[in-house]
Amino acid sequence: MNNPDDNNSNLASEEKEPTPADVTAREATVMQVLPAMGTSGGVERGTVEIANAVVQAGGRAIVVSSGGPRTHELKRVKAEHVTMPVESKNPFIMYRNIGRLTKLIVAENVDVVHARSRAPAWSAYYAAKRTGRPFITTFHGTYSHGNMFKRIYNSVMTKGVRVIAISNFIAGHIRRHYGVPRDRIRVIHRGVDLTRFSAPTVTAQRVIALANEWRITEGHPVVMLPGRLTRWKGQTVFIEAIARLNRRDIRCLLVGGDQGRHEFRRELDDLVQKYDLGEVIRIVDNCSDMPAAYMLTDVVVSASTDPEAFGRIAIEAQSLGRPIVASNHGGAKETVIEGETGWLVPPGDADALADAIETALALTPDARARLAEKAVQNVREHFSTETMCRSTLEVYNQVLADRHGSDA
Repeated sequence: MNNPDDNNSNLASEEKEPTPADVTAREATVMQVLPAMGTSGGVERGTVEIANAVVQAGGRAIVVSSGGPRTHELKRVKAEHVTMPVESKNPFIMYRNIGRLTKLIVAENVDVVHARSRAPAWSAYYAAKRTGRPFITTFHGTYSHGNMFKRIYNSVMTKGVRVIAISNFIAGHIRRHYGVPRDRIRVIHRGVDLTRFSAPTVTAQRVIALANEWRITEGHPVVMLPGRLTRWKGQTVFIEAIARLNRRDIRCLLVGGDQGRHEFRRELDDLVQKYDLGEVIRIVDNCSDMPAAYMLTDVVVSASTDPEAFGRIAIEAQSLGRPIVASNHGGAKETVIEGETGWLVPPGDADALADAIETALALTPDARARLAEKAVQNVREHFSTETMCRSTLEVYNQVLADRHGSDA
């Protein structure tokens, strides 16, 4: 995207820039920008969590998006939402969003601009430049980068004075493909909410209700692969692995909606029928009580064939003391401790996946208890929402200190 003519450049000069003393006299106002506040993504969840952390720290949190169901969560944490068509990839709308965001930054005296997705990031980047505000990005995925135009489009996510990578895997990707120096990258892993994903907070009634809904009878070990139904999440590999186990005493769950991928859903149904696993494998739509789903489960699987930028399933399972079997690439290599909190297997290898599931199912009660203790400890020490929020606030503080230090 070319640098547009600055029709609103006078707005920045009309606003009196706050001095270092001004900033210490009031807490910072942080504006996060993302396409929409939908229900399914980790980006939206993280936006709410960071907005809440800003407010709890005494600051002011503003979120700009095209709207969505999760806007009510922002209100609940006393953050503010501004509706704007920032989800659009239309160059003319993106250009107009620069002016809209510039006016908003000035009117609300925003201190930090934090972009979480490419299309809105282009508008937010130029608005931040016009107003002299620090611009931060969070790099949430590898993004398609197969040609020059894609790399140029993606490159806005590397233009922050700090670029937050959600895993070391993503940090390495940013350095290799975009040449971002290490000193501008901050690795901040995603976090799990330990007030929700904690075994003592999940009642037996919730687990029993879910077991009844999914027709899981007592005495059958349960293996679950959560995640939307899309090929790269590895559902076909999972079904192949379960077929290789040749066990009728287990129950396996694919938990996730097809989000319009009806042909892939039919392909999965056909594969289940091919191996005569209709009694063993069930495909259920999205679950509204995932902590209870994990507690119902004896083994959790993440069989992604492409590397996950982070992979929240692995830490959610561990936070509830469940053994995790994950593909040995991407973020899982940073969250799963091999042989101690779970197992890592070659991606796409149904035989290796079957072996690891069998190993997890064969754990003795004592071994399972030791694994659960280690898994919960791993998440509490490294992958909690509290840790993620604290680290992100530290980045905000650093860029504000740098900005006002240079202004002094």
